[in-house]
Amino acid sequence: MKKLESMEQFEQLKNDGKHIFMFSADWCPDCRFIDPFLPEIQEKYQEFTFVYVDRDDFIDLCGQVDVFGIPSFLAYENGKELGRFVSKDRKTKEEVEKFIESL
Repeated sequence: MKKLESMEQFEQLKNDGKHIFMFSADWCPDCRFIDPFLPEIQEKYQEFTFVYVDRDDFIDLCGQVDVFGIPSFLAYENGKELGRFVSKDRKTKEEVEKFIESL
């Protein structure tokens, strides 16, 4: 999974192609819960590029896009938000897949 490096990169990715941004943090136990099945999800949904956003490094971005709980997912295609799965709750593989399939 790509790791977000800058706000400029976020704007570029958001506006060009199909991306799912995963907002997370190293210290978050619910975020670590989904780590084992993320490679399988990325393999299954190759039409999207998945981008890891460290909440602590991009706290201003989180506020800008209304992400106040992690892990959370935002999907964009060519500048348009396709959907969001945003909450502080632990997410299962099935819930993440259902979100992606609903886009």
